[in-house]
Formats: sequence, structure tokens, C-alpha cells
Amino acid sequence: MDTTDLADSPTRADLVARAARLVPTLRENAAWGEENRQLHEGTVKAMAEAGLLRTRLPARLGGYESDMRTQVEVLAELARGDGSASWTAGVWSISAWVAGLFPDAVQDEVFASPDDLVSGIISATAMAVPAEGGIVVNGRWSFNSGAKQSRWNTNAAVLAMPDGSHQPVMTLIPLASLEIVDDWHTAGLRGSGSVSTVAHDVFVPEGWYIPLGGILQGHSGHGSNADALIHRAPIMPTACATVSATALGLAKGARDVFFERLPGRKITYTEYTDQSQAPLTHLQVAEASVKIDESEFHVHRIADLVDSKNASGEPWTLEERARVRLDTGAASQRSKEAVDILNTASGASSVYTHVPIQRIERDVQTLNLHAIMHPNTNLELYGRILCGLAPNTQYL
Repeated sequence: MDTTDLADSPTRADLVARAARLVPTLRENAAWGEENRQLHEGTVKAMAEAGLLRTRLPARLGGYESDMRTQVEVLAELARGDGSASWTAGVWSISAWVAGLFPDAVQDEVFASPDDLVSGIISATAMAVPAEGGIVVNGRWSFNSGAKQSRWNTNAAVLAMPDGSHQPVMTLIPLASLEIVDDWHTAGLRGSGSVSTVAHDVFVPEGWYIPLGGILQGHSGHGSNADALIHRAPIMPTACATVSATALGLAKGARDVFFERLPGRKITYTEYTDQSQAPLTHLQVAEASVKIDESEFHVHRIADLVDSKNASGEPWTLEERARVRLDTGAASQRSKEAVDILNTASGASSVYTHVPIQRIERDVQTLNLHAIMHPNTNLELYGRILCGLAPNTQYL
């Protein structure tokens, strides 16, 4: 078993550089991922061999325990090549982080091979009942990204107690014990393979489920690595920073591919034989760049807040938690606006499927519809807090 020490872990600059080197490979494999509705094995292998799927694993089991800023910079780079690859890698990192909150014996089995992947869902859409030595789970989880390429699944469920009360729990279940429903037929993020999984009377032994409330609040680890810096945070700021990075990277990717196609392009039915000479183009690329910068501000503000809170151990305020959701929505919205501008400026030839910006446009639109990332939902939530009202969600 690999017992890599944190001192031996790659630096932020190293990991980000590794991610950047994968951009051409991810972009090349993206069309296959869309067609087959899951990541190309070459993409998964490349990310694994670069160590980019170990960033949030426990150090004692071969992981790097990378801080949040490192994680978002890595994912943003991956999204420049393929939004689905970045998104799925982000989900695997969040789920591995959750698995790192379980007792040591569970972690030891889950991470016996550091490259075994963990996918997961935090929506408690299943029910559980007590049984001798554990619980029995029934239910369905949708949007389970990367599940078909994972070995383990972290799933939230509501545990019905004998006294009539209910407790939300997070379970850790082998994918082999779940039914996979191949229902991921979508307009965007097709390569993420976000299928549904179903539990039919699945027995989960003691130790393989922990209270969800603690995961939402933070400082909830049950193993010897419970006080590791990355495990001090609540799950929502951790998850929000992670998924926001994909939105940012998609916008950067749109800018990349726009400028790659720009040389020699004309504006049809005008006298502009060189699009780069048109004042309209200057306004478009400048406005898109400003929006990308604004998205990056919000993503980095979440990541830096998570890292500073982890380092200080200070409790999270309600306003800080709500602001994380605000930043997530703002990053998603600004990224979409930037992609929309660049897509509009790309002309009719960009609708061909071999032109990456049409995929980026669909991917960023899909992200903006995600319940955690939806700009309108997050604006309302933050506005409630500013107006002195209680939040209308526990997912903070």
C-alpha cells in the first residue's frame, strides 16, 4: 500500500501543469465521449497517470490532500479540453473526499488501490431502515456522474428510526451492488455519464454509513485523518468550489478555440475579409474576457475561503456559506455569458460537431441548470440572508 507523505506530494504548479498538458488529449477524446455518453478510457487513464484523480485522497493511502485552490486550478485546466472530463474528475474528487470521512477500515478497503474511483450523490433520494449489523437501503439516485467507470458510490439516504424519527445518512456502497440505469441522454455534459443508480434492498454494514448532518456542518471525519486540513470543511463549500471550476474552465476553453479559428476567417456577407480587423470582434473578445475574469474571481474567492477556514479552524458563518452559493451562481452565469458571446462571434460554421465551441456552449448551459449552480436560485438564497431571513435550504 502506498503511504505517500504530504511532503512528497506534487506542488500546485506541478499539478496544474500536468492538467494543462492533457488539454489536447481531452479535446481529441471529447467527441467520442459525447457519442458514447461516458469518458473515453484514454481520458480516464491520462488523468489517473498524471495523478489528477488522487488530489483529494487521504495522504496515508497514496493521496495528495491538495488544497482547494490547487483543486480548482487543476479542474479549470481540464475543462479547457473537455467539460465532461473536468466535471467527472471533480465529482470523483468530491466523492473521494467524502469517503475520506469514513472510519479507517472503510478507507483502507475503498482506497486499497488509489486509482479505484468513487462517484457520489448528496441528494437524499433513498430510504433506509435499521437491520441487524447495519441498514437496508432502497431508492434511486439520478445524475450519478462517472458511475459506470467507478468502483464505489457515496449515496445519501434518509434513515427511518424505530422511534419514528428520521436521520439523513451518507452511505458507501460498491457499484456492483447497485443497478445502473443507462438514462443519460442529454444535450450537454454527455461525456460525464451521469446515469441513475438504484438500490434494491442493499445491506450497508455499520461503519459504511455516517450522519449526513456532520458532513454538511464540517469537522465530521471518523478516521485517523479526521483533522486533516481538507477534511475540516463542510461539504457544500467544498463541492461548490469544485464544480464552479468546470464552468470557469469551459469559458477559458471557449476563448482558446475562438482564437484558434480566428486567423483567416472573414465575416460573411460583409466587406471584412479578416474578422480580427472588425471593431465588433474587438468588443466581443474584450467583453468575454472581462466576464471570464469575473468568473475566475468568484471561483478563487470560494477556494481561498475554504482554504483559509480550513487552516484557521474557525466556524463558518451563515453569510459565508450563503456567499459561497452566490459565488457559484455568479461564476456559472459569467462563464455562460462569456461562452455565449464567443459562440455568437464564431459564425454559422461553428455548428458543425467537429468545432469544439458548440459542445462548450451546450456544456456550460447544462451547468447553469444544475440545482447547486443555478444563478437565480443562488441569488435568491443570498438575498434572503442579506434581508435577515432564514435560508430556505440545508445545503449550505
